[in-house]
Amino acid sequence: MKTRTLGTLTTSTIGLGCMGMSHGYGTNIDEATAQKLFDHAVERGVTFFDTAEVYGPFTNEELVGKGLKRHREHVVIATKFGFTVGDEAKAARPSGVDSRPEHVRAVAEASLKRLGVEVIDLFYQHRVDPDVAIEETVGAMAELVKEGKVKALGLSEASAATLRRAHAVHPISAIQSEYSLWTRDPETNGVLDTCRELGIGFVPFSPLGRGMLTGALKDLSKLGENDFRRGLPRFDQENFDANLALVTALETMAADKGVKPGQLALAWVLAQGDFIVPIPGTTKIANLDSNIDATGITLSAEDLATLSAVVSPDKVSGARYGEAMAKMAGR
Repeated sequence: MKTRTLGTLTTSTIGLGCMGMSHGYGTNIDEATAQKLFDHAVERGVTFFDTAEVYGPFTNEELVGKGLKRHREHVVIATKFGFTVGDEAKAARPSGVDSRPEHVRAVAEASLKRLGVEVIDLFYQHRVDPDVAIEETVGAMAELVKEGKVKALGLSEASAATLRRAHAVHPISAIQSEYSLWTRDPETNGVLDTCRELGIGFVPFSPLGRGMLTGALKDLSKLGENDFRRGLPRFDQENFDANLALVTALETMAADKGVKPGQLALAWVLAQGDFIVPIPGTTKIANLDSNIDATGITLSAEDLATLSAVVSPDKVSGARYGEAMAKMAGR
C-alpha cells in the first residue's frame, strides 16, 4: 500500500470508513466480526480509520478503539465532534450542532476514553456551527493540540471560506466532504482548489455513492428499515430508478477494463489528486479487498474524461441530502 499525506499526517492511500459497522445502514456487526475486518485491513496496509462520536451514538468509537488496540502504533484514527448528542443518545439523528469551546473539550475527553487512546490523531469538526465563530472553535481545538490530546485538526463539510479562516488560526490537516463521480461539489465550490493551495488533505466520504456506484444495489426493497438511505432524495424510488442508468453505464466501462464498477469509481477519485484519501466503508472483507485493489488501477486521461462525462452530476436524479441536512453542509 502506498501512502499519501494529509497535512502533517501520513496515511495509506485509501482508508476505512467505520460508520457502517454500527450506524446508519442497519447492518451492525459484532466485535468479533469487526476485529477480523480491522486485522485484515491493517494486514493489507490500511492505516487510516474514520469514526465519530455521533456514530451509534458513541458505540462506533468503542468498536474502533477495541478493534485497533493491537495495531495502535501503526494506524491513524480520526474522529469527530460537533453534533448535539446527549439526552437523545438513542435517537436516530442528532437534534443540532454544537461547537462551543467547552463542548469541543468535553467531546475530546469522552472520545479519548471511548477509543482507549492517549491522543486522537485527527480531530474533525463534524459540521460547522453557525452560532460559533470558526476561529473560536478552532482555537479550542488548537488548545487540545498544545496539551498533547490531539495531533492534527480537520473540518467536515465546510466551505472554502470557512476552511481558510480556520487554517489561519491553526493548520488544518484535512477536510472531509462527500465526493465521488456523482457528487462533485468540492470541485465547484472551491474546496479542492483551496486544499491544493494551502497543502490541506482532502478526505472523500461516500466515494462509492453510498454503495450505488458498486452496482450491488439494484432493488430498494433490499434496504433495511433502519437504513438512513431511505430518507435521502437520491434513493427515492423514482430517482433511484433513473440513477440505475448511470450505474449500468459504469458497469459497462468496468467490464471493458476487467474490473468492478466500484473499483473504477474509486480509481477515478484517487486520480483527482495525491492529496486525496477516500474512506469507503464496508462490513465485509471481500468488499474491503476490492476497495484496496482499486489503488492499483491506472486510468488514462481519456478514461478519466469519459468517466467524468458518463456519470456526471448533472445526470444524477435527486439531491444528496434532504433540506435539514443540506443546511448543515457547506457553511
